[in-house]
Amino acid sequence: MLVGGSLCATTKNLAGMLLGRFIVGTGLGVGPPVASLYVTEISPAHVRGTYGSFIQIATCLGLMGALLIGIPVTSTVGWWRICFWISTIPAAILVLAMMFCAESPHWLYKQGRSSEAEAEFQKLLGGLHVKDAMAELSKTDRGDENDSVKIAELLYGRHSRVVFIGSTLFALQQLSGINAVFYFSSTVFRRAGVSSNLANGLVGIANLVGSIIALVLIDKLGRRVLLLWSFFGMAVSMALQVLTAALFSSSSGSFYLSTASMLLFVLTFATGAGPVPSLLLPEIFPCRIRAKAMAFCMSVHWVLNFLVGLMFLRLLDQFGPALLYSIFCTFCLLAVVFVKRNVMETKGKSLQEIEIALLPQE
Repeated sequence: MLVGGSLCATTKNLAGMLLGRFIVGTGLGVGPPVASLYVTEISPAHVRGTYGSFIQIATCLGLMGALLIGIPVTSTVGWWRICFWISTIPAAILVLAMMFCAESPHWLYKQGRSSEAEAEFQKLLGGLHVKDAMAELSKTDRGDENDSVKIAELLYGRHSRVVFIGSTLFALQQLSGINAVFYFSSTVFRRAGVSSNLANGLVGIANLVGSIIALVLIDKLGRRVLLLWSFFGMAVSMALQVLTAALFSSSSGSFYLSTASMLLFVLTFATGAGPVPSLLLPEIFPCRIRAKAMAFCMSVHWVLNFLVGLMFLRLLDQFGPALLYSIFCTFCLLAVVFVKRNVMETKGKSLQEIEIALLPQE
């Protein structure tokens, strides 16, 4: 991302811009799942959800900062280059800061480097908890050090159920329509009479407030509860959008109801459906397949993210808001049913306890 941002800031042709954006996009595709996996593996069980929620809050602050920094683009010539230069600052800070961070003890143990894993636990947890942590770690199935996990094993092997749960959660997250709202909030709100800058600011604030609520509640109420209520709240929000489009499209109150329901949608998303899947998946995946399974599920996430973003405005113009928002509402309700039937609660449990609980019977 540091290299890609620098290339975009200095390029003088389209090819350089495309290459820079490709590098940045690759970094964005790799960074979030690795960050979630890393935080999950180094965090104590009782605060793992809270620490994981900081990723979502950092994302919200980054989005709001990007919106503010980008405001002068329309009035200042060449400001877009300044925006790209500014984007390299957090990337550089991350590169430097990671040099001082601990390596994941789970990854070290999987590689057969048990003494190094014990040393990292010493840094992370203190001497009193090292023996207990290593004892828990020894219960995991780390597999053969030279044994690589095949895609077929993720799809049809003994761990296929947890991979199905993870990929379906990400699929339902995207099919709820949330990124259509993020990508095209200014367009949607403009149709309701709200200026672009105000629309982006309101969406950013709703996203941040919801993320703070998730931070406070995720290790108290649990992941499953937040997911259920989050998807249900998103379904209610979309139902209000359908009601507005179908019944009150010409009334003066439609503006307020449409705006309020869209912000409620973002708020309820940020309390559960946004941060929880990225935290929950590294928790439910066994150590041996965790990295590959995360990569597979994130691939599902980004493919559907791309398709929803590509098709949203076309479908909105072709089908109208009532039908399109009804489809999003349906997917949110399907998510509620899916979570209730398939997702276990992981609050306060060690990764090893979760792995044993989900381990299929031979």
